[in-house]
Amino acid sequence: MPPALPDTEPDLFADYARLPGVADEVFDGDGRMRPVWQRFVQRFARLTPAEIAARFERGNQYLRDAGVYFRQYSGDPMAERDWPLSHLPVILHDSEWAQICAGLAQRADLLEAVVADLYGPGKLVSEGHLPASLIAASPQWLRPMVGVEPPGGHYLHLLAFEIGRSPDGSWLVLGDRMQAPSGAGFALENRMATGRIFPERFPRAYIHRLAGFFGEFKAAMAGLAQAGGDPAARAAILTPGPSNDTYYEQTYIARYLGLMLLEGEDLLVENGEAKVRTIEGPQPLGVLWRRIDAAFADPLELNADSRIGTPGLVEAVRAGNLALVNALGSGVLEMRAMMAFLPRISEVLTGKPLTLPNIATWWCGGAAERAYVRQNAARMLIGPALSSDLPFDVAAQAAPGAKPARDPRAWIEAEGPALVGQEAVALSTTPAWVTAPGETLAEGRILPRPMTIRVFAARTPQGWRFMKGGYARIGHSGDASALAMQKGGSVADVWIVSDRPVPQISMSPRADEPFRRASPGVVPARAADNLYWLGRYVERTEDAIRLIRAYHLRLAATDNPADPLLRRLRAFLSGYGIDVAQPMPEALLHRIGAARLCAAKVRDRFSVDGWAAITDLDRTARSTFSKIEPGDDAARAMGILVRKITGFSGLVQDNMYRFQGWRFLSMGRALERADALTALLHGLTDAEAPEGALDLAVEVADSVITHRRRYSVETSRNTVVDLLALDADNPRSVLFQIRALREQAAALPGAMENGRLAPLSRAIVPIDALLSVTAPERIRPAHLLRLRAQLSGISDLITAAYLR
Repeated sequence: MPPALPDTEPDLFADYARLPGVADEVFDGDGRMRPVWQRFVQRFARLTPAEIAARFERGNQYLRDAGVYFRQYSGDPMAERDWPLSHLPVILHDSEWAQICAGLAQRADLLEAVVADLYGPGKLVSEGHLPASLIAASPQWLRPMVGVEPPGGHYLHLLAFEIGRSPDGSWLVLGDRMQAPSGAGFALENRMATGRIFPERFPRAYIHRLAGFFGEFKAAMAGLAQAGGDPAARAAILTPGPSNDTYYEQTYIARYLGLMLLEGEDLLVENGEAKVRTIEGPQPLGVLWRRIDAAFADPLELNADSRIGTPGLVEAVRAGNLALVNALGSGVLEMRAMMAFLPRISEVLTGKPLTLPNIATWWCGGAAERAYVRQNAARMLIGPALSSDLPFDVAAQAAPGAKPARDPRAWIEAEGPALVGQEAVALSTTPAWVTAPGETLAEGRILPRPMTIRVFAARTPQGWRFMKGGYARIGHSGDASALAMQKGGSVADVWIVSDRPVPQISMSPRADEPFRRASPGVVPARAADNLYWLGRYVERTEDAIRLIRAYHLRLAATDNPADPLLRRLRAFLSGYGIDVAQPMPEALLHRIGAARLCAAKVRDRFSVDGWAAITDLDRTARSTFSKIEPGDDAARAMGILVRKITGFSGLVQDNMYRFQGWRFLSMGRALERADALTALLHGLTDAEAPEGALDLAVEVADSVITHRRRYSVETSRNTVVDLLALDADNPRSVLFQIRALREQAAALPGAMENGRLAPLSRAIVPIDALLSVTAPERIRPAHLLRLRAQLSGISDLITAAYLR
């Protein structure tokens, strides 16, 4: 690194009023800029406000294009918010980071020893180092796991530590995370975004990369998966599902590491062995990186009300056939009260104090501790002892300077064993680019904001490995209680900077390695099921949109709801639960929502553009729900939705890799379109159909131009049936879709059984043959009804063979 700059404070820090009694990341106690920041600040100070705004917007655009989001708790469990990036990084020197990691490695070993004792010999409780009543009261203490030794011998494999700098400049641990540590994937995305903002070789060449951490963790997961002796055993991530607030991160990590993203229903346990339900049958599973709370993992032995777990999962762990990252029950270490005992336990177990201490904590279950907290309540954070929330995140607590909802002393006296008191530490501040309401990015300024850093550690055969970076939580004001994103806080990249260029580690294969094409991998049955129904719901939605548009176009032209064709179309739509008295029918919104939910459940297999397209469709439809009027207005709105949904279909059809999952998406679309066309022909081509019904059928099937070019005559029943049912070259015909179904079914696993076609193909082939040789005048309403029943039977066969 070039020589340090002289101590200067550029104009961009003119509004940076350092807070008294609070450490600052940029300036030391004497007001001098720390050397690790100088080079970055010098270069940043050269930028004009317009250049700063353009760079920051470049980072924001990357996050939008990548689809990065978080879920803010609200009435809508699927509501998404833009990722709140704080554009300026937090910068630490790698020598300081090494000291932090050494202290956290000691803490990680201590936590491993504590959880091993709690679920093993229990000496810490029996010898009085941990209160039995406290452990027993924790909802994260899982009695069924007592005596269950985890495969590989270790309980903890991935940890996250929330740390903050105290006023004297030392670091404190604010919280330990091992239940389902989140944020590692977001740290990657923050790094990608800041790479767009600051693309110069310096500082990038001097910033430690994150990929090495993930590579080592992936290798450790693979080794753990096969520790049971089955080389085919896989590693996977267990997710609570798309409603979880960190679901995006889970999908991102699954793609980045090449792991399956599974929900509880994807798994089954047979004879103590955990397996993944796939379209090729059950496949062995060796390790699960669980992102669900432990109590919900197994409704048989843990929480019986769980709908996201897998019956028998504990049995598989007990049999030694399934490793978990982290072990079930390890979340007991997260409770705030545990911090009151860890310093003493470290002395007992290792003979050494904690190198990196945690925030001073007192459990109010002891008389002396309760009296101390009561006496010093004015300078403490007081809150639930069993909570795993960080000290500054707890809403129901007494905090210094805040007007408490109840008298802290009375609270302590009444509920002492249920409470902890924790030292109210003034967290260090770091630079943040702040804009006032109504200001543009170019009008922002640098102000100090409180921050904490989340540090990630992974167990490997070589010991604990730490991500050389992490992510920092930045408060949206000077109040440390506003760090959480749910409360308006933001997140920043953490740069660990060296004095010399660092190795450019990547997850990509080395250039000197022989190229090997990766296998597409297995497709879990649930993923195939969601892709199949995504295809069906998207096609069902498009069909409904075209029918509703056709209705309102004719309503605008006739202004007569009693018109025979309108009555027929209303009755037809009513059969699908669609009430056209509503210009934007609720039933249509439900169809769009169902398609979006299916897409959300397979988001790890989806392109960013595809997800953005279906989200845009949903948002557009809901935003116009109460704004449009019947007739031309509604028809225009439906036209917009048609273009959006066909854009989504085109993106998926053209861009999605032709793996087995794509075949189920394609079969869902083909089956739904064939059924919709058959229903349309049955509803609009009978002898009693009103005038204009045949033209309507061709219009809804998007085949007007094709009909004109093909027949050069007005519509007749024969031309319409020929075009929409029997023309193998028309994508909007039943026969075309049947042949698409036949092609995809032939490429699925198990398409042949003992040299003969499997039942699915045997059901499709006769329909193909019949439609190929039948004249349009021979297609009667009864034939169409029978065809719909056959299509329903094909769907049942797909489900029975692959989706259970």
